[in-house]
Amino acid sequence: MALATALSLLHRAAPGQGFEGEPIHYATAPVDDPVARLQARIDRGEVRLEHDGRHGYLAAVLRELGIPASSQALVFSKTSFQRELIGPSTPRAIYFTDDAYIGWVRGGEVVEVASVDPRQGTIFYTLDQDERAKPRFERRNAECLQCHASPLTRSVPGLLVRSVYPDPQGLPVLKAGTFNTDHSSPLRERWGGWYVTGTHGAERHLGNAFLSDPGGDPAALDGSAGANVTSLAGRFDAAPYLTPHSDLVALLVLEHQVQLHDLIASASYQARIAMHQQAAMASLTGDPPDRPNESTLRRFEYASTPLLKYLLLVDEAPLGAPVRGTSAFAEDFQRRGPRDARGRSLRDLDLERRLFRYPCSFLIYSEAFDGLPAHFKEHLYGRLRDILTGKDSSKDFARLSAEDRRAVLEILLETKPGLPCYWREAQEGGAGARREARL
Repeated sequence: MALATALSLLHRAAPGQGFEGEPIHYATAPVDDPVARLQARIDRGEVRLEHDGRHGYLAAVLRELGIPASSQALVFSKTSFQRELIGPSTPRAIYFTDDAYIGWVRGGEVVEVASVDPRQGTIFYTLDQDERAKPRFERRNAECLQCHASPLTRSVPGLLVRSVYPDPQGLPVLKAGTFNTDHSSPLRERWGGWYVTGTHGAERHLGNAFLSDPGGDPAALDGSAGANVTSLAGRFDAAPYLTPHSDLVALLVLEHQVQLHDLIASASYQARIAMHQQAAMASLTGDPPDRPNESTLRRFEYASTPLLKYLLLVDEAPLGAPVRGTSAFAEDFQRRGPRDARGRSLRDLDLERRLFRYPCSFLIYSEAFDGLPAHFKEHLYGRLRDILTGKDSSKDFARLSAEDRRAVLEILLETKPGLPCYWREAQEGGAGARREARL
């Protein structure tokens, strides 16, 4: 079953074998994601999901998972397994928080759910909308992985945000092309097939607009028709939805975090497989199996580079003008902290020239990040410390200013539990050097 952010019926691929066998066992290993924990509470009678005739279990699920209604994003392209119910007059609603994604279709038989497990990555579920005493989230593996495990998700079970050229009925005009979007994507490639509410200056995006040209010429889509839209009134009846918004800032954050969840899962899988293969070799050679050898460390390096670049927003596309949403999402998102003694947070939004004020993703606080294999995380923390202290001056991270590196380092030292002790030593050494320079 496809989930909202993954408009991936356009790109079907058979699940890879790297996560079905040793050491991942994606389909059979126990999971401890937010939805699995919620189901356990339902089964124990600790939680009763309220059902209403308008939205089914939607509002109750959002409440139990801590997902704000302000995160609502609306997609009208017919790219879900419930595509017959989706179109410009009946868009699909997406809601999300740091570790869970909910898809709701008006009149749909199920709520679609993707929940991030700290070890296994994205886990897919559906929840039947029929009212029952103890509703059950049903895990979906084979159906979902037809679309949600491909090179577009870094060959792990994951999510993606797709941008298409939709016709007036919401069908993707495939000959015009599609885009897999994240924080590195220019605005002109984003949100085709989505409603977008918010202001963004003179830049144009593909949202709120249709491609009527039968020849599929992408230039025929009028981007100005969908630009700087602050109300969806007159485009469809928004009354059945939780809010009338499809907030631009929520969409920016959604695109950022979806790709990072996939990168974290990919790095985790690569590291676990590397250590598993090292242990197998050690049983033949007699080498110590419990510490990464040189070959495994090279594989850690390979897996950590794209993760660190994305975590630190190195390739983020700059904003051409200030952007603003129309809902309370920006306030809801920033309110969650955590904050250092100076009031700074990695959730602080910039929205003038870039998405975040400080270039390090808030997902560094997530269970998914904390769940990375111990030896790999040790390697990752070492590289991250070198980057933030300026010891790593390689071209991969040259776009990070000294001021940004220092701010991120200071914020993490106050707000991120579990950092290695040598991080603080690095900060104290840097502070001493700055004092000497002032003297």
